[in-house]
Amino acid sequence: MVSRMSDLDWSLIRAFLAVAETGSLSAAARMVGASQPTLGRQVRQLEEQLEQVLFHRQPKGLDLTDSGRSLLEPARAMHRAMVEIELTAAGQQTQATGAVRVTASETVSVYILPPILARLRAEHPGISIDLMPSDSTENLLFREADIAVRMYRPEQLELVARHLGDFPLSLFASRGYLQRAGRPRTFADLYDHPLIGYDRNEEIIRGMQERGMPASREMFAFRCDSHTVGWEMVRAGCGIGFGMKALGTLHDDVEDLDFDIDLPRLPAWLATHQALRNTPRIAVVWEALAKGLKPYLS
Repeated sequence: MVSRMSDLDWSLIRAFLAVAETGSLSAAARMVGASQPTLGRQVRQLEEQLEQVLFHRQPKGLDLTDSGRSLLEPARAMHRAMVEIELTAAGQQTQATGAVRVTASETVSVYILPPILARLRAEHPGISIDLMPSDSTENLLFREADIAVRMYRPEQLELVARHLGDFPLSLFASRGYLQRAGRPRTFADLYDHPLIGYDRNEEIIRGMQERGMPASREMFAFRCDSHTVGWEMVRAGCGIGFGMKALGTLHDDVEDLDFDIDLPRLPAWLATHQALRNTPRIAVVWEALAKGLKPYLS
């Protein structure tokens, strides 16, 4: 067995922790940005060094053995210590150069951030951006991202967050669809048109029911939990769907139906770790995002 902690390569512990927390090599590879064979090799190397079997290989993934479970909390503690070292070192930087990892929802990443990031790069060529389009919650505390554009207020005490405003929502249809199928004049008229909604996500249904509107999964002719795909279905003329008003300003092939109804708003928050907030490269990207997002918010 390994006699000293210094004999262990941190990358092996990182691979073990990623696989333990996701339950599969493929999910772990996506999380840490490595290849599946590399992670598999690192796990096997750690097992050889420790002379222990850490995972049961199952058809649907990997389960921790008793030995693996006993190492889980020490591995997490090591991870926290490494992140603290990285944060401390990053906080000492004095030049606005280097890579910044930004995460935002797929819709914001696809339609809104590219021109903002293009302007940022033109003004600060020493900064590179790793953009992580995701509707899941990346952990800023563990440096999976440096800055997050969130649709909710982050609650962790170690984070600095700023509310930029809210994304208003509306109902949209493509101009081609309205020419073909006719224009709904009232909200009630929507039920005579094919609607685009979510599949397993029930946010739209709950929101409509809370406002006294009849709603069920079956009322939607098209269902998809990807906001980006849903918006493209609106643009393609599949029917009428919900979207951020900001998207309507970006695409002249759709029309904002703008019914006088109380639709929810999506809050826009910027968040980063407090140890990074005043690091020059983080501060530059933070302000660029705040300025660039402002025209889309109310």
